Amino acid sequence: MEVLMVAAILALLAAFAVPALMRSGDEAKINLCKAAIGRSGSIAQALNKYRFDIGRYPDTSEGLEALYERPNSVDADSNKWKGPYIEGRIEELRDPWQQEYEYKAPGEFNEDSYDLWSLGIDAKDGTDDDIKNWVEK
Repeated sequence: MEVLMVAAILALLAAFAVPALMRSGDEAKINLCKAAIGRSGSIAQALNKYRFDIGRYPDTSEGLEALYERPNSVDADSNKWKGPYIEGRIEELRDPWQQEYEYKAPGEFNEDSYDLWSLGIDAKDGTDDDIKNWVEK
């Protein structure tokens, strides 16, 4: 009987502890994503360095790939492009859920710069869990 009581208590503890641990893991991924795409995040810093060198942000068609390889729109003889602006390969630039970041420039919400966002946990665009570098009005 005592063994059954201990097993029941352990089952109850597990029922409360496991969901709490899962939530903390998701929260850590959300914070990591916010840190990467925020105005002082690693991707934002690379985009700002690109803009300083080239005079503009990469447009939507060039995308974040322009941080790794010189885009065709930048003349090779001009020596303006001083990248790569991020170490690694474009295939490694993923959000914590292993999805590609979404990028649009000029931005729809940040008209003078760019929109950068993650599709979040559900990997669907336009849902409440999207993590964005803008505040909707």
